[in-house]
Amino acid sequence: MAKEDFYKLLGVERNASDAEIKKSYRRLAMKYHPDRNKDNQAEAETKFKQIKEAYEVLSDPKKRSAYDQFGHAGVDQSMGGRGGFGAESFSDIFGDVFGDIFGGGRARGSVQRGADLRYNLELTLEEAVAGTEAKIRVPVLVVCGECNGSGAKKGSSPVICSTCHGHGQVRMQQGFFSVQQTCPTCRGTGKQIKDPCGKCYGQGRVQETKTLSVKVPAGVDTGDRIRLAGEGEAGERGGPAGDLYVQIQVKDHEIFTRDGANLYCEVPISFATACLGGEIEVPTLDGKVMLKIPAETQTGKLFRLRGKGVKPVRGGAVGDLLCRVQIETPVHLTKEQKELIQQLGDSLSGGGKHHSPQEHSWTDGVKSFFDKLTG
Repeated sequence: MAKEDFYKLLGVERNASDAEIKKSYRRLAMKYHPDRNKDNQAEAETKFKQIKEAYEVLSDPKKRSAYDQFGHAGVDQSMGGRGGFGAESFSDIFGDVFGDIFGGGRARGSVQRGADLRYNLELTLEEAVAGTEAKIRVPVLVVCGECNGSGAKKGSSPVICSTCHGHGQVRMQQGFFSVQQTCPTCRGTGKQIKDPCGKCYGQGRVQETKTLSVKVPAGVDTGDRIRLAGEGEAGERGGPAGDLYVQIQVKDHEIFTRDGANLYCEVPISFATACLGGEIEVPTLDGKVMLKIPAETQTGKLFRLRGKGVKPVRGGAVGDLLCRVQIETPVHLTKEQKELIQQLGDSLSGGGKHHSPQEHSWTDGVKSFFDKLTG
């Protein structure tokens, strides 16, 4: 009798993810486990073994690849897998599915990696562009020096937990189900501390403030992170330390605004310079430069100074500095100045569109708009 397709057995598509295959297997294993099918145990056991064989193939990348190419012929039928039906009890499957709900599941390791930490580092724009070395102080949990992380008083040691006998898990009968959960006495470690350390009170870790030196590469920007491996919290029960992530935040600058590799700035110019042209002094991160303003420059005009921006931290060409000019209207005018400007205005208005093409174009557009409304 030909074997049924493994994907059909598990009720998944051929492009199903590992997580989808695992989820379907657990659901079907629960459904067809012989312990739950007393009335037709033989049939259920056959179905259960088929499902288990399908999962053992499709959950292994190499076996799944061979099966996808050659079907059942490409899979070693004598692989054995987990050792047959008896090797995986119904309570094991139940623990896999519902372990998180009851705080258990399979036994956890006795050591745990320390937590990762984050530190927000504020930099000026100049520091971010040029790079710098910053000293930071970070409160962090470190291994207790008194007990060397064991949590037990100096001269003593943790003992095997009397409740779980070192397994870290206890099995509880809840009606029909046998549920495995974390030992409430040792909290999964498998050991008890009878005489705790007087410095860390049995925790194996104490809080300290560490001073670290952070090398900030040139070109970083807000949102960039610098990873300091092993500078996070110490692991529990001798586990490895976590990492420290330094999050970069660049403060607002009084002159420049950054956008990627480019810098922007607003440059006020006088009415006379805008009309007649000239040269103005503008700042850059490298010092001052002279910017030539052509005659008849309009407000909002953008001038590009190439190579005066930022070299990105991940490589690439240096950006530019873009200066947007804003024509400043004179204020606090004297009577004489007002009269001169009035004379200039009268003279310019006589030229019509020749002197003010944008103004007249806009006025004509407005007139046309209202003509359409009233027409």
